[in-house]
Amino acid sequence: MAYLFGLPLACSGLFAAACNSLFAAELPPAPANSFSIVVIPDTQQYRGRGTKGAAENEDGKLTNTIFENWTDWIGVNLEQQRIAFVSHVGDIVDKNNREQWALARRCMDRLHGRVPYGISVGNHDMMPANGDSSLFQEVFPKSRFEQFKWYGGCFGKTSGLATSGNNANSVQLFEANGMKFVFLHLECNAPDDVLNWANATLRFHSDRRAIITTHMGLGPREKPKSAADFFDAPKGRMVWTKCHGKRGNSAQQMWDKCFKRHRNLFMICCGDQSRTQAMRQESTGQHGNTVHEVLSDYGTHGLRVMRFIPMLNLIEVRTWDPMNGVLCESTKFVSDRRQHQFTLSYEMDTAR
Repeated sequence: MAYLFGLPLACSGLFAAACNSLFAAELPPAPANSFSIVVIPDTQQYRGRGTKGAAENEDGKLTNTIFENWTDWIGVNLEQQRIAFVSHVGDIVDKNNREQWALARRCMDRLHGRVPYGISVGNHDMMPANGDSSLFQEVFPKSRFEQFKWYGGCFGKTSGLATSGNNANSVQLFEANGMKFVFLHLECNAPDDVLNWANATLRFHSDRRAIITTHMGLGPREKPKSAADFFDAPKGRMVWTKCHGKRGNSAQQMWDKCFKRHRNLFMICCGDQSRTQAMRQESTGQHGNTVHEVLSDYGTHGLRVMRFIPMLNLIEVRTWDPMNGVLCESTKFVSDRRQHQFTLSYEMDTAR
């Protein structure tokens, strides 16, 4: 039987009505012996001076109500939802300027020191042509995280740090319910030197269960040639890039050069494609391991709560809209509920 946050999916009659009422108000508390990883999609919803959106107040002050609400909700629900880790898929800002970075920092400060987290650098978070992410590095440098035992370090460039260095590619180590995890956050279209570091890091931590977040992953497989292609062209692991010029690796190249090689990798999270919004596929690594590739870029529709239930060997993935207190059942672009609310199989009752 399939389960929804510990409850049977086979709700019917009055019980179904009770389930719907419950979900309309709040997520049920996480059951004992489970834990959650929250994935924050692209947070580009800035409003006010210097943005594409109308100001939310008379003085035109820069705001990002969505980002603030999401991190507030996570902070309030750390215990109730048994949140063990938070991952941001990138495009933290919409415009790569200090004003938006300062606001992004204030949003993430709501979680800082309270729960382990990592951030992938998106194309909006750098100068795409050369991969310069120096503003990200000013706000989220490795020195901000070195005090935490769960911080495993970052790609260690000794020169030219503006590109790829100083926490632009990072690793986090945490434990939940007796399971040890290694979590990599890789920048958009990470170049070969970064992937070499990622390969070495995953080999060193081969005794841990591995998850990777990187900004570009799933979406239109070929580079769109028209606006319609973003919606209608065949989709899958993308073979085109936005960042780092000729040095940049596409999602497919990152899979071939790094991801598929590691037997402990079981999940890849990504964002970037707001016109795809939600997509997932199941792939097989070269060691026969199943890898769940999961895209979420919802705009205002919510974040992802991935609840791990070891006794059932299931990961219940729910798209939750904290602004409205509801599950996301459908969007304008993706009407299929199964892309927003779904369950993944993952073996957790065996030692690693």
